[in-house]
Amino acid sequence: MKKLILPVTLFLFALLIFSCAPKQKAPVASTDPAALYAEIDKTAPVNTLPEAEAKAGWQLMTNGKDFTGWHGFNMKGIPDCWTIEDGCFTMTTTGGAESQDIVTDKVYKSFALYAEFKLDTAANSGIIYHIAEDTLYKFPYETGAEYQVIDHENWPDSLADWQICGADYAMHPPKVRPFKPVGEWNQAFLVVNGNKVTHMLNGEVVVEFEKYSDEWNQLRNSGKWASFPDYGKFDEGHISLQNHGTKVWYRNVKIKEL
Repeated sequence: MKKLILPVTLFLFALLIFSCAPKQKAPVASTDPAALYAEIDKTAPVNTLPEAEAKAGWQLMTNGKDFTGWHGFNMKGIPDCWTIEDGCFTMTTTGGAESQDIVTDKVYKSFALYAEFKLDTAANSGIIYHIAEDTLYKFPYETGAEYQVIDHENWPDSLADWQICGADYAMHPPKVRPFKPVGEWNQAFLVVNGNKVTHMLNGEVVVEFEKYSDEWNQLRNSGKWASFPDYGKFDEGHISLQNHGTKVWYRNVKIKEL
């Protein structure tokens, strides 16, 4: 028995050292918009999810074949004015009501969203989020904030600065305008991290704001949304692609929950 004392003592000592060693913490995923944007492989085939993106937590929302994961606002199925064309979600231009937006089946709270879009001349659309889907509302924009998608260069009427492409519609104008013209693909990137929201367009930050800040409250209560009591009321909800009766193409839509 005495011969076992030393090995057992050494074992217990090693176990003590191991238990006292500093634990290696799992890496924390970044919520920095630039870092999140860098996770997207811009050279990968359209409507695919590379392995590195999948490991980072990204999910593909467009397969280029059908509308899996989406439905019409306040309806089952997809409105007739939406179709798949060359692997893209697009509109037929025969239905102009924003009540015919498509929305995600799931609801989201904090997330990063990547989408590529292309516009026809004077086309208008938007990416709306934190939408309440309820028959109380006719349009998604009654409750959700909008990343503006528009060909402002060829719009027939004068536009306010908060209507320019990349803006937080009717709230915050874009700080810069890295917009690519009609027929070229743009990269929209939206990060909603709690109350902090960032819009990026083609790799540049165009809008930054904090929901419920003094500035946000002032803009929300003094402008267009003063007539919409439930605008910005919800902190989670569906995401929509807006139909405005004009031709817009969306592809390679991806989301990461934060």
